[in-house]
Amino acid sequence: MRIQDVIRRPLISEKSTELRDERNVIAFEVHPDATKIDIRRAVETQFKKDNVKVASVRVSNVRGKMRRQGRFAGKRPNWKKAYVRLAEGAIEFFEGV
Repeated sequence: MRIQDVIRRPLISEKSTELRDERNVIAFEVHPDATKIDIRRAVETQFKKDNVKVASVRVSNVRGKMRRQGRFAGKRPNWKKAYVRLAEGAIEFFEGV
């Protein structure tokens, strides 16, 4: 797996914003097959210009929810979430705000 494929998108929510401000923890949606070591390497290489060093990585598998549209039932896909605590440096997603 390539390093560019590990991190899919940052998770921007009220909970993740509080974690970023209080504990310097960033939440990402990551590839389901990615390990903690893969996630650490991907964050440090993709955010090299911000001088980011990763202190720890926590991973959570999120199960997809069942959804209905009238009489048709379906299921959203399962996905993996990673909480990355930064030792030094900061990642700003919205720089002009």
